[in-house]
Amino acid sequence: MDTLIFVLEIIGVTASAVSGAFTAIRKEMDAFGVVILGLTTATGGGIIRDLLLGITPPRTFRDPTYAIIAIAVSIITFIAVYLHKLHYGSKIYDRVMFMMDTIGLAAYTVSGMGVAYSQPENYGVYLIVFVGVITGVGGGVMRDIFAGNRPYIFVKHIYALASLAGAACFALLRGPAGERPAIIAGMLVIIVIRVLSAHFKWNLPKIRNEQEETKPNEKR
Repeated sequence: MDTLIFVLEIIGVTASAVSGAFTAIRKEMDAFGVVILGLTTATGGGIIRDLLLGITPPRTFRDPTYAIIAIAVSIITFIAVYLHKLHYGSKIYDRVMFMMDTIGLAAYTVSGMGVAYSQPENYGVYLIVFVGVITGVGGGVMRDIFAGNRPYIFVKHIYALASLAGAACFALLRGPAGERPAIIAGMLVIIVIRVLSAHFKWNLPKIRNEQEETKPNEKR
């Protein structure tokens, strides 16, 4: 199980670093800013998870693998866009951004729960599901705050709810089906909900302030 969690975290780090780097590029940050935002997005959720579970210092600071991968991926992403290998603002660019964000959310949600289950303490399901969701969305929230955006989870598509649904699926199936099938099912639920919500433009209801000046939707 430890190997599977490690693989999932590497997937999450890679996907989240791309997402963070893309956000920094959209904000016209320099190369250093791109790397920092990619690193923050890739490791932020895991750091919050470890602090909640009492794992100190967090794994990110004990094993440089995560940070090294996040930095390398951020640099590669920056170079790809800088050399016009991936055209900024193109449909492919936007799709890559969306899929990386979605894959990172799915991988980190289930890996966060896997880490919680692997601890010697007998945590309740509520805490484990909460830890999974926080791990999944934490890096993205930090990314958006650093970039000066309203956190994505509060304004666009079904994001945190997709993480919650996948976490609940994992928790329900872990006992009767086993950990590996539960992990796969949880990730699939998150990815399917995210893809459907983007395709059909599903959003939770919200109250618009008519007095505020209408602002164009920021592309993510």
